[in-house]
Amino acid sequence: MRLGRTLAVVAVLCALPFYLDAFWLRIGLFSMAAAVGAVGLGLLSGTAGQLSLGHAFFLAVGAYGYVWLAGEPGPGLPTSVAAVLAVLLAGAAGGLFSPVAGRVRGVYLGVATLALVFLGHHVLLTADSVTGGFNGRSVPPLELGGFSFSADSELTVLGVPFGAEERLWYLGLALFALTWFTARGLLRGRPGRALVALRDSETAASVMGVDVSRYRSAAFVVSSMYAGLAGVLLALSFRRVVPDYFGLVLSVDYLAMIVIGGLGSVAGATAGAVFVTALPLLMTRYADQLPLVAAPGTSDGTVGPTEAARYLYGAAIVLILLFAPDGLHGLTRRLRARLRRPRAAPPPTGAPEPSPSPASAVRAKEPTP
Repeated sequence: MRLGRTLAVVAVLCALPFYLDAFWLRIGLFSMAAAVGAVGLGLLSGTAGQLSLGHAFFLAVGAYGYVWLAGEPGPGLPTSVAAVLAVLLAGAAGGLFSPVAGRVRGVYLGVATLALVFLGHHVLLTADSVTGGFNGRSVPPLELGGFSFSADSELTVLGVPFGAEERLWYLGLALFALTWFTARGLLRGRPGRALVALRDSETAASVMGVDVSRYRSAAFVVSSMYAGLAGVLLALSFRRVVPDYFGLVLSVDYLAMIVIGGLGSVAGATAGAVFVTALPLLMTRYADQLPLVAAPGTSDGTVGPTEAARYLYGAAIVLILLFAPDGLHGLTRRLRARLRRPRAAPPPTGAPEPSPSPASAVRAKEPTP
């Protein structure tokens, strides 16, 4: 039954580009890219217990690494090679920072990674020859085996014209499936158990033979590679990268994703990513139909759709921390278990009460002589 449900979900996801317009496909692309990055941050913060506020920095390394490696000015490498090297470049950036992650934890690590965001934003603004400065750079379309994930060439499948969004949809599905299965395999294997033991108690983990510094550093590198992959997919979806997108707000958004979805859960990180990513886009489109929300571009003093979306998922974080600390994934699991629990049938009306058996009957206490 589980395999059947999985195949049904995959079939529905593969059929969506034939029925949805570009807006909904774009929401799906952004959500899949965010889910890839959220899974990486979930491994680091939810499983390994390491607080990171610098996730946006590694997304920027992946996005700008791909743009520079595949574009001009730059080496002009094949786009498929540039995408792989951009992910490895993000992992190398995480490896350079891993000695700090191996020795520092908690709030101190959060402050240290926060410095990466400000440093990276400054480099993106000043390194014009690589990043394009404030205006950013256009993103070269990805090509695999002569097939281009752009709308430059005409492609029709079953009578439906496939543009950039339709083609990138299947690329996003493939990358998300790769992220899903690799992350779940990591969590269910020996590294995942070691990271959970490390999160619960460093002393107990070290007694059981877990190399604390090495596993901390490894978790940071793996999380950085997932972020780099998300950055590449985001760059392909946006088609232009600008420094202002990869700021502190993006890092806070990713923290909100894993808290809302559920720490240490791949499915929870995915659900949180979809919620945080899709909510502002939907509120922007339907702002004229929502109360107390102003349409984009107006300045009448009301709340804009982006600010309203942040208020809503901020309130969602507070509610989840109060009533469901394990997030949407834990809440769904408890509801599913409650629905599967068989209910005891009530006794028939008028039925005589069962008499106690002789073995279980209470014996009268004999008087003491």
